[in-house]
Amino acid sequence: MATARFRNIKSQAALEFLTTYGWAFLVILIMIGTLAYFGILSPSKLLPNRCNFGSEFQCLDYQIGAATFKIRLKNNIGEPMDVSSVDLSGESTAAYTCTSPAEPTPPAGLTGWKSGEVKELSWTGCSGGGIVAGEKGKVLITLRYNTVSSGSGYAKEVKGEVLSTVI
Repeated sequence: MATARFRNIKSQAALEFLTTYGWAFLVILIMIGTLAYFGILSPSKLLPNRCNFGSEFQCLDYQIGAATFKIRLKNNIGEPMDVSSVDLSGESTAAYTCTSPAEPTPPAGLTGWKSGEVKELSWTGCSGGGIVAGEKGKVLITLRYNTVSSGSGYAKEVKGEVLSTVI
């Protein structure tokens, strides 16, 4: 008789232990869900603004607007180069497009880009790509170029990205 009584006490203690931890786990899940619902745990708000390119270009300044995109780049190649194209895209499934091309328009404005020289490229009429004013937006940039000494037969490509709050 005594052994059956001790067995019931042990199982009751185990059940109370699991129930207490179950309620605590449920409270934690509700708190995390509430924080996520109100945007406190939104990782995009925690990420800093940044502009990343390869070592060929130094990103000096950038701006993502609701309908514009601007970027200032410095030629770090060490010799003059010609840019054949600059393409923009977004990270989302919706395409990021701009109605007017970069000013200065490649290749006329970006031929003979001297080493260490800074150029500002700007686009207008941009839309799509999940870019929303007041939120963080990411624009992906593909720049195709060749050095003046090697000629257009030896084109290279560098990819960059700009992550910033959309104004």
